[in-house]
Amino acid sequence: MTNSPRHHHAEEVHEHDRGLSHDLKSMLSRRRALFVFGAAGATALAACSTAGGEQAARSSSTTDAAATTADTASDGTCVAAAPQETAGPYPGDGSNGPNVLVESGIVRQDIRSSFGAYSGTAEGVATTIELDLQDLTKDCAAGAGMAVYLWHCDRDGEYSLYGKGITEQNYLRGVQVADSAGKVSFTSIFPACYSGRWPHIHFEVFDTLESAVAGEDARLTSQIAVPQDPCATVFAYDTGYANSVSNLSKVSLDSDNVFGDGWDAELATVTGEPATGMTIAITIGVAEKSANTQSAPAGPGGGGGQPPAGAPGR
Repeated sequence: MTNSPRHHHAEEVHEHDRGLSHDLKSMLSRRRALFVFGAAGATALAACSTAGGEQAARSSSTTDAAATTADTASDGTCVAAAPQETAGPYPGDGSNGPNVLVESGIVRQDIRSSFGAYSGTAEGVATTIELDLQDLTKDCAAGAGMAVYLWHCDRDGEYSLYGKGITEQNYLRGVQVADSAGKVSFTSIFPACYSGRWPHIHFEVFDTLESAVAGEDARLTSQIAVPQDPCATVFAYDTGYANSVSNLSKVSLDSDNVFGDGWDAELATVTGEPATGMTIAITIGVAEKSANTQSAPAGPGGGGGQPPAGAPGR
């Protein structure tokens, strides 16, 4: 990832009422193991101090989360710090309209359906989204106890709470707390490719669940880039992604206004088949909030792109 400073979107995060105390007791004790990234060897720790270093090579193997200790990253190696990116115009965290984070039920593993006062389920190819967190301020130890708020568009390229016809849906949004190995997992659908943006997933990392459900002081706000080949495969398989086929042909990682300056620390690994389910996995290096490189929004909306319906809040 390049180190050229980029500015985060200008909207200030509002102060939120704290809630969901009972959700602190509802966390899942089991997480699926994630793909482990990084190069082995004595040079691994040096990568943590090189903010502009290339991301360590990804490994195709997985590990048993239950067998990994809370004190170290899953294989003892480090990845480059993930960059700060814009949250876009549809965060649902109270900084631009609705605030889903204070709603009871936001702490959940399966984010395909709406919850609370809303009902409805997002259609699309079943996908597991897995993040393996490393705390780069602690010698790349597993990010145990960190909370991740994750959200993305639906099969039509729309965002719940904002998009046409889905302002009273809150699906494809959820919070999970990392287990002792620094791992979180969400059951979701494969994100679409909407006009002007490369297929992506938004996420924020907080030091604690309490901070996450208050929507306060995210340590990292960033995005995950989904590789082209599996996107093309999914979009061709499910006719509900028909618009994504055309949209994907008109954009590239190089031209994308978020990933265009480099994506090494943000490009996920994708496995599986559309008929049986996909898995999107990535290791995220979480540095100090001030140490993450920042992204400059490109054009209106802070680099969030324009879903086809032109949802409010741009």
